[in-house]
Amino acid sequence: MLPRGRPRALGAAALLLLLLLLGFLLFDGRLRRAAALEGDPGAGPGDHNRSDCGPQPPPPPPPKCELLHVAIVCAGHNSSRDVITLVKSMLFYRKNPLHLHLVTDAVARNILETLFHTWMVPAVRVSFYHADELKPQVSWIPNKHYSGLYGLMKLVLPSALPAELARVIVLDTDVTFASDISALWALFAHFSDTQAIGLVENQSDWYLGNLWKNHRPWPALGRGFNTGVILLRLDRLRQAGWEQMWRLTARRELLTLPATSLADQDIFNAVIKEHPGLVRRLPCVWNVQLSDHTLAERCYSEASDLKVIHWNSPKKLRVKNKHVEFFRNFYLTFLGYDGNLLRRELFVCPSQPPPGAEQLQQALAQLDEEDPCFEFRQQQLTVHRVHVTFLPHEPPPPRPHDVTLVAQLSMDRLQMLEALCRHWPGPMSLALYLTDAEAQQFLHFVEASPVLAARQDVAYHVVYREGPLYPVNQLRNVALAQALTPYVFLSDIDFLPAYSLYNYLRASIEQLGLGSQRKAALVVPAFETLRYRFSFPHSKVELLALLDAGALYTFRYHEWPRGHAPTDYARWREAQAPYRVQWAADYEPYVVVPRDCPRYDPRFVGFGWNKVAHIVELDAQEYELLVLPEAFTIHLPHAPSLDISRFRSSPTYRDCLQALKDEFHQDLSRHHGAAALKYLPALQQPQSPARG
Repeated sequence: MLPRGRPRALGAAALLLLLLLLGFLLFDGRLRRAAALEGDPGAGPGDHNRSDCGPQPPPPPPPKCELLHVAIVCAGHNSSRDVITLVKSMLFYRKNPLHLHLVTDAVARNILETLFHTWMVPAVRVSFYHADELKPQVSWIPNKHYSGLYGLMKLVLPSALPAELARVIVLDTDVTFASDISALWALFAHFSDTQAIGLVENQSDWYLGNLWKNHRPWPALGRGFNTGVILLRLDRLRQAGWEQMWRLTARRELLTLPATSLADQDIFNAVIKEHPGLVRRLPCVWNVQLSDHTLAERCYSEASDLKVIHWNSPKKLRVKNKHVEFFRNFYLTFLGYDGNLLRRELFVCPSQPPPGAEQLQQALAQLDEEDPCFEFRQQQLTVHRVHVTFLPHEPPPPRPHDVTLVAQLSMDRLQMLEALCRHWPGPMSLALYLTDAEAQQFLHFVEASPVLAARQDVAYHVVYREGPLYPVNQLRNVALAQALTPYVFLSDIDFLPAYSLYNYLRASIEQLGLGSQRKAALVVPAFETLRYRFSFPHSKVELLALLDAGALYTFRYHEWPRGHAPTDYARWREAQAPYRVQWAADYEPYVVVPRDCPRYDPRFVGFGWNKVAHIVELDAQEYELLVLPEAFTIHLPHAPSLDISRFRSSPTYRDCLQALKDEFHQDLSRHHGAAALKYLPALQQPQSPARG
């Protein structure tokens, strides 16, 4: 969080408002020119969509701080990303506290629970409901829609949501808000005493049955209704016996129809056809539907009319529509919008702060902005938004000696991914430090790469950028926490492992009896090339030949040999079996350890001592250091990072790093007592400008 960054946040938010306003003005101009040339296509008195948008008395706004309830069904990795964009658009315009009720599968729950916990948005509560528990209630319904069983679950919300909850807005994941959701909530005030379902009329001819020959839709009232945006009076539906009502209707229709084509929407419409008194027609601007054959353009005449945009075609952003360029740009604005800026408080609505927020604010308030190390202190306290498994991921099958490669990277290292996938055929857990916009570039990068797109066993976890220093150990901890195999290979993204390393590590773990029998960290010797192009060795024999020819070096041999000297490369050349080495000052090897190993110390941000401190902790916890005789990994050259440049040029930066090292040793002493004295000389040595 950046509580001290209000001017930046307000400036960026103001910029987005300006961009949206310019877009609206351009769009309005196009609409007015089109109307002048063609006439208003929706002006006919018989057009239901247009008449629903006609002048109506505005509903009374909800009380200023009334809690608004929103329900969304979400399953899988892709749908979770859609939910985040939807929520961004809601948060951008909202003025009321929100309670999100998310019906999710296990994948989406893991993603969204982590995201909202780390997002820490004020005045937003989130409750989760297990979709698997609801599946038996709808699994008997044959459904052709691409949403599958999850597309039917809105039918069971009256029984699934808390009994005391009387009203809820239900949204599809593919909608985007263009206005304050409280105005939609206010439409509950227009319901009559018998109305329980608020819907916008369907903006295509689907339910009229004339789209193609032998087209036979489910029964509907007139043009039917679209269920992408629903206002539900849950209390009235429960009193009316909703569950029995929709089940009886569905069973009856399925006697003559093979399946639903539009999931829950077909059943809602069949029920409304039989019980028209249940429905309240909503103004069409609250669900502007961008499906094929849509008549949505009859619904609006100005951009300011738009309230909710619904991408209800399987083609999504590729749908053909007269104004699709405007709608697409509007959606993409929120897709790339910095979610950190939405952490703003609702000042007029006091609310319970998110878990941990008060302690965090107190810690931030105690920082001294005049402290030369203020940036370091602030970065350590920053809670980064985390989106785990950003892309579809298949967990590896359980294997007792399996190993996950764990690493972290930023946008400037994406080019390493394809080569890494070719070298490491096993599972990987990678944390990426990206902005919201860069996350979308990364998504397209993976989709465009046959090598990356084919690897479902690589889990990518996006940690959203915030603050001036690179949170390297926080990134490592995110990737480490998401590893699913019993062992992890703790690597860096600019290293390529030996082609045979994955299988060799699994065999070594089994042979050495690691785990409960032996507490050890397996050292993978590190080498480097200074050439951007070279022939990667396929064996230890080939590697030694390159080493002798001067095409390879032991890692950081020229700049910081002590970082890897304890590996004892001379012994490794001849070794036929694993051998034990002792910890020494500044040792920072790449190791294989059990997944439940100590985490990295997050205080080390930017450059310096981030990996060294982890090896100190492993040694303090009495891990053996065993060097593997046939293992190796090779570092590829790249431009120096901004943080290493700052370390080399700034005495203040180096002083702050020394202060962090001193604090680290104090904590080490508290945890390990007199045993920590062993590390004191190492902590007092100056840090090399070579590596951390």
